[in-house]
This record gives sequence, C-alpha cells and structure tokens, in this order.
Amino acid sequence: MKVDNFRLTLGGKEYVPIIIGGMGVNISTTELALAAEKLGGIGHISDAENGYVCDRIFNTSFVSRKRKKYAEFIDNPDKSKVLFDLAEVEAAQKKYVEHTISQKTGNGAIFLNCMEKLTMNSSSPTLKVRLRAAMDAGIDGLTLAAGLNLRTLDLIQDHPRFNDVKIGIIISSVRALSIFLKRAVRLNRLPDYIIVEGPLAGGHLGFGPDDWHTFDLHTIFTEVAAFLKQEGLDIPLIPAGGIFTGTDAAEYLQEGAGAVQVATRFAITREAGLPANVKQQYLSAEEEDIVINMASTTGYPMRMLRQSPTLRYAIKPNCEGLGYLLENGGKCTYIDAYYKALAEKKPGEPLVVEEKTCLCTGMAKYDCWTCGHTTYRLKETTNRLADGSWQIPSAEDIFLDYQHSTDHSIKLPEPETGA
Repeated sequence: MKVDNFRLTLGGKEYVPIIIGGMGVNISTTELALAAEKLGGIGHISDAENGYVCDRIFNTSFVSRKRKKYAEFIDNPDKSKVLFDLAEVEAAQKKYVEHTISQKTGNGAIFLNCMEKLTMNSSSPTLKVRLRAAMDAGIDGLTLAAGLNLRTLDLIQDHPRFNDVKIGIIISSVRALSIFLKRAVRLNRLPDYIIVEGPLAGGHLGFGPDDWHTFDLHTIFTEVAAFLKQEGLDIPLIPAGGIFTGTDAAEYLQEGAGAVQVATRFAITREAGLPANVKQQYLSAEEEDIVINMASTTGYPMRMLRQSPTLRYAIKPNCEGLGYLLENGGKCTYIDAYYKALAEKKPGEPLVVEEKTCLCTGMAKYDCWTCGHTTYRLKETTNRLADGSWQIPSAEDIFLDYQHSTDHSIKLPEPETGA
C-alpha cells in the first residue's frame, strides 16, 4: 500500500494527500509551495514576519519605514507605542500571497499557515488584517496555527469568502479541538480539515516542556478520530509530526486519515528558504543535536538544533523594525531578559542573556534552526558528495518519494557528479 492509492477530498476537489507544512520565516517559500501544488498536493506558505519577507523578495521597505518611525524607542524597554501600520500589514500580505497564487500551474492548492501567536502588539486587529488580506489575495486555504485563538473565526465571518476559503486548525488534543468547535458551531462554520500535530514536530509544540515525551501522534490521532465519530462529524484528519517515509504516511491513510502533513524532509530541499550552509547543518545533525527548550518568548516549548545561533543571542531587541512577538501592551520576555542582563553586566564581561532569545531577529536571519525530531535521519534521504557535503534534493524528489514508496524505503535523488 502506498500514498498514491489515496486522495484527499476538500470542497468536492481531490488532491494527492500530501501537505507540506508552513515553515517560517520563509523556509516554506513560494517555490516550495508551488512544487507541491504542481504535483497535485497542497503547499503552505507562512505569513510569519510578512513585511520582512516582502522586503527580501521584492525589495520593499516595510521594515525600514517602521524602524524609522519608531527610532526614538530603540533604547527604551517600553515598547507599548511601537505598533504596526495595519495598511502596511495588509499591503505586505496581499503582495506576497498574490505573488504566490499567480504562479499556480497544477491541480493542487496553496494554503497559508497563520501563526496566531504573532501578536504584533495588537493581536486581534493585526490577525484580522492578515487573514482578510490573504483571502482578498486569493489564498486557497487558511491553516490556523500556534495559539488556537477562539475568536479567530469572528474576525472573518463577514468576509465574502468565509464559506469559500478552506479553513483548518492545528491541534494536539481532543480538549483543544472541542473548545474550538464550540465556537465554530455557533458561527455555523466548522473547519474543513483538522491537522493533528504530535510531539515529534518541529518548532513550537502544543505540549508542556516536561511531558511532551509522554504523548505520541498515533494515540492523539486515534482519540481525535473517535471524538469526531462520536460527535457525528466528518472532517478530514491530517496527522503531522514524525511522518518520515511514504509508508508512515500510507499507514495513517489506511486508518482513515484524509492526508498527512510533512515538513522536515522538505526543509533541506532546493526550494526551501534555508541558506545552503544551514541545510548542511540539518543534514549532518545527530539525534543528540536535537533539543527542546523554553527560549521562545511565546511560552511554548520549541524543538531546534542545539547549534542554533539564536540560542547564544545577546542582541538588542529589534522591535522597532520587527516586533512581531510583542504582546498586547508591548511586552516581551526577551526584552525583560535583555535589560536585566544589561543591568547586571560587570565591566569587561560579555553580555549573556539567559533563558529567552530574540525570536523575531533569529527567525528573520535564519539563526533559529527549528526542526522536527527526525531531522537526524535526513542523511538517509540523499547522497554524500565527494567533498563530504550532502546533495540537496528537489522538492519533487521528496514529494514523489512520499507518494510512491513502499516498505519504508526511501528513494535517493539521482546522484550528482561527485556523489
């Protein structure tokens, strides 16, 4: 049995049941999402730090304009007045989404991963603009991630595409799902798909820092499936986190999953946004290099490579230009940690900021190497080159391997010269 024996049906349309997860900041690039769409699957882009991403891609100046506007607060730990211009947020979102959607050539779809914990010092207004602008720009689907804001649907319920755009949520427990569904039922707008993310996923985790290892994806998936059956709800379930081979995926599809979401193996493809040297770090990683920490200012645990430069950051907060993780009122635990360290620093000693890191800058500079647990297995999926480095596969190589492989086999890309 293989993945290609199954299809995901959403809104009467069939897709190859492979979804590439939304990895930010701009790791899931336009090119990566389009690779899945071309092959009949679903690709995500991420709207994490959308202004910064637009500046990199289109040479716009969203970040510099914001930094200039709030320059007087650079040395002030009080960031309460550092706010995003909603018109700028809307413009960046539309520009990026339209750029991606306009290049579709296949029978698949492009979804947007919307990280709800990007509170941007004004959580509801900025989230509302991000969602509505993406819908205006023609996005095929919205995946609500990292936060499960129970009022999110309220923000778009009067949009003309409220019942047209596909809406999905990422959850890690029946409890989280049941809470969300209560509000969705009141609005008569159930999610079109549910992504069940297990504890082996990359980035932020929906589990406690000390008990994540007591959970497993299959158990959560089974519990959620039973809950939906009990409630009489027929909503496609999409497991995610640790699905490394096509056979892993096919086993879930045989058990009733609508599709699978995968990301780790695509993070090191040619189309992914990570710099070439960072992709080599992922490919060379061993299992002991993969750690879970509480360095994120969101309060959620994160899985990343221990070599991540962001874990050694002692940089001044860049909230004037970025500031995507500022809580309402301008608070951020990294700001607190930075200024505490600065006050306690003794002359001649280096500045050391403990416990928290500046995620906004770290993710923008590709210094925050978030990863799935199976990252240490990436070396199994490609060829070693003569110089000791690893061959970088294409997204098509990985997608087709998931779609057609059997018996937990992994088809390596065609060797390059010197492999």
